[in-house]
Amino acid sequence: MKSIILSSLLLLSLLFSVSAQVPPAVDQRLYDIVNAPSPQRIEQDIRRLVGFGTRNTLSDTLSATRGIGAARRWIKAEFDKISADCRGCLEVFFQRNLVPAKGNRRIAEDTWVVNVVAIQRGSVHPNRYVIMSGDIDSRVSNSTDAVTDSPGANDNASGMAGTLEAARVLSKYQFPNTIVYTGLSGEEQGLFGGQYLAKLAKEEAWDIIGILNNDMIGNIEGIDGVIDNTTFRVFSEPTPVEEEERDRLWRRFYGGEVDGPSRQLARYIHRLTDTYCTNLKAIMIYRLDRFGRGGHHKPFNDQGFPGVRIMETHENYNRQHQDIREENGIKYGDLIEGVNFEYAAKLTAVNAITLASLAWAPPAPKNVMIGGAVRPSTRLKWDDVNDPNLVGYKIYWRDTTAPQWQNARFVEKSLSDFTLENIIIDNFLFGVASVGKDGNESMVVYPTTLIPRRRK
Repeated sequence: MKSIILSSLLLLSLLFSVSAQVPPAVDQRLYDIVNAPSPQRIEQDIRRLVGFGTRNTLSDTLSATRGIGAARRWIKAEFDKISADCRGCLEVFFQRNLVPAKGNRRIAEDTWVVNVVAIQRGSVHPNRYVIMSGDIDSRVSNSTDAVTDSPGANDNASGMAGTLEAARVLSKYQFPNTIVYTGLSGEEQGLFGGQYLAKLAKEEAWDIIGILNNDMIGNIEGIDGVIDNTTFRVFSEPTPVEEEERDRLWRRFYGGEVDGPSRQLARYIHRLTDTYCTNLKAIMIYRLDRFGRGGHHKPFNDQGFPGVRIMETHENYNRQHQDIREENGIKYGDLIEGVNFEYAAKLTAVNAITLASLAWAPPAPKNVMIGGAVRPSTRLKWDDVNDPNLVGYKIYWRDTTAPQWQNARFVEKSLSDFTLENIIIDNFLFGVASVGKDGNESMVVYPTTLIPRRRK
């Protein structure tokens, strides 16, 4: 009898040991986070930003109630309040840079461009960053008009309010990786705020996981007549801009033209939205930004960092970059009435779960290699990831024409060299992600090196 009990206990122990190595399919904390953003708080913040009259980059910086100076001081004060509530968990500061008028057609005189930055420092990897940004500034028809009322309710008080709200929600948690919440200035004058923060990140060797640029996340009534609060767009560039000739040749022979880090970030957002969000769908747009236009993720992309733009699906151009007026029965201007606060909260939630999942996830695999030419199976190999949260890896594959990863195989952390039997390399695209004990994953890494052939 004793031996039977011992055998049963041993079997249970083995079963528990095996099951303990398999990560959960979902992280229950993300369900809490996705429901946490408040439409009411977002509305209050948007109304407060609109209340500064104009936030044009060239507007008043001394007034306590009007202009971009008052707006950015209020934003910093809000981050300071959030930090006080979490016992100083945020490092809050201004980042100032002087933009000369010479050579800049949208800068009438030498102007200080001031970003507001709040850093929630990671406990394990403090130099690994995931960033959410909104824009502080606004404009009317004339981009250098610093006097006329420019409410900028949707463009881009909505993105700035979403960034503040994400900080309120996520500051209640602790993460191994660092999260940055930032209000960027000078967007309408030439993406200056993003340029300066990206330059700082490059100079200080920030290991940036990804940037989520939120620019207009509150409009649901499109110029095309469509009213839609169930979708949003994610713009992403296909491959990094700093790639070399070797990268071009690799893509020509082995693929990867739609598998750069920014595109993987877009897929990551799509997957999390499908998993955790109700009645909301991410639409991946295979383009850096809207046709011929730009946003504040671009300066980070220019420095080689992964980044995407998150925004509404149906824009209303009558409400963008317009003097407030009515002509022929059409109302123009970016007024508070054009913002749907519930929709802005939903897109804020998408940002929050993406920030949290990436901030909880282990580092992505490096040096991912692939092999399998003229063979019945595909082999992938990568460097071991050294992280206390690591439980294993996921090997992903999909049809060469599929936008999303379709198949996955989990392998335990002791394996960093794995063969997918009877999966033909010619017919699919492949990638590898690290997986944490809580189920959160790194972004997928596309292989960019061939595995050396074994000598016989």
